[in-house]
Amino acid sequence: MPDPLSLLLSPATVEGSAWRDPLALLLASTGEGVFGIDMAGLCVFINAAGARMMGCEPEQVLGRNMHELTHHAHSDGTPYPEAECPIFNAFRQGLPCRIDTEVFWRRDGTSFAVEYSSHPILDEGVVRGAVVTFVDITERRRAAQALQLAKDELEARVAERTEALASALKQVRELAAWSEAVREDERTRIAREVHDELGSLLVALKMDVNWMDKRLSEQNQRSAEAAGDMRLRMRGKCQNMSRLIENAVVNVGRIITDLRPSILDHQGLWAALEWQAQEFVQAAELQLDWAMELDGSSEPPEPLAMAVFRIFQEMLSNVGRHAQASQLRVAIAVRDCALTLTVQDNGVGADPLALAAASSYGVQGMRERAHHFGGQLRIEGAPQQGTAATLSMSWSAPSA
Repeated sequence: MPDPLSLLLSPATVEGSAWRDPLALLLASTGEGVFGIDMAGLCVFINAAGARMMGCEPEQVLGRNMHELTHHAHSDGTPYPEAECPIFNAFRQGLPCRIDTEVFWRRDGTSFAVEYSSHPILDEGVVRGAVVTFVDITERRRAAQALQLAKDELEARVAERTEALASALKQVRELAAWSEAVREDERTRIAREVHDELGSLLVALKMDVNWMDKRLSEQNQRSAEAAGDMRLRMRGKCQNMSRLIENAVVNVGRIITDLRPSILDHQGLWAALEWQAQEFVQAAELQLDWAMELDGSSEPPEPLAMAVFRIFQEMLSNVGRHAQASQLRVAIAVRDCALTLTVQDNGVGADPLALAAASSYGVQGMRERAHHFGGQLRIEGAPQQGTAATLSMSWSAPSA
């Protein structure tokens, strides 16, 4: 029975001291495939694991051209020229390599994914050939493909969920915008009805009461004493009714202004903002630093102008409720149909975490309203350092 080591290392094919018996023992014990080739590309040795992966016995491989035997084609079956083989380049050009994207071919014509390394073998400075180590990575490749498939499916699901969330968010924003438009239409309708119906009614009532008061004052002074007392009482009552009606007229005017400021319709957004700021500082007893720079750009269209005005009202409302300020600065700049509106106070400031909290409905509402029109709201504040809220908004100039 021949010695197993003689099948791995044949003395007739070994040149010089490049190969030694301890190496044969190592080759026989490893699970990786290992083979050596000479300068002609012929197999000098191969271990049992390597021959087994190729579907051969070691003696069937010895002396064979390894490129023609196991590396002759790419994974798709197209020929693999020997001149391009990295294994042969290891000793022809002295270039070691490590490849994990190719295949080796078995004796039965099937292939398997392989990871191999090729290193030149030197003997006293002379290249004698190359040693190649390789391992079947079919299962590793299959696991990697399965992992990539799972990753792609996960990314597809994430993208699908993200798209669904984006669509839902868009719908919520559109609903909020629609709701706001409905509210504004309702406010306008109520304001007109209060003005046309209730306002005119109160004015007519006041006129009637004044007429009654005048008629009673013209009664004959020679009337009975009882009738005189009654007239005095009636006149007092009418005068009191007149005062109440005047107060009602004032309140109706205030309600109309709150629902739909007429100055916004009649004098435009810039005048409405200044009027609102003046009204606020007078009521809150604050000092106002007002600055407005306009470059002649057209005012924003009505829906956007109303959004800016409502956001400005909410900014002032937040100052009145939370800031405890003594001074208020309002800076408005318009350049090329782009608005920058800043409201800054010298109050107690605000915690940035509180401004970003989901429960800050006023801030969230302003941001959503600005976002609907493509704008941005930025709020900066720190405890005891005041708060600055800046609205940025742009619109298209009307075509000539």
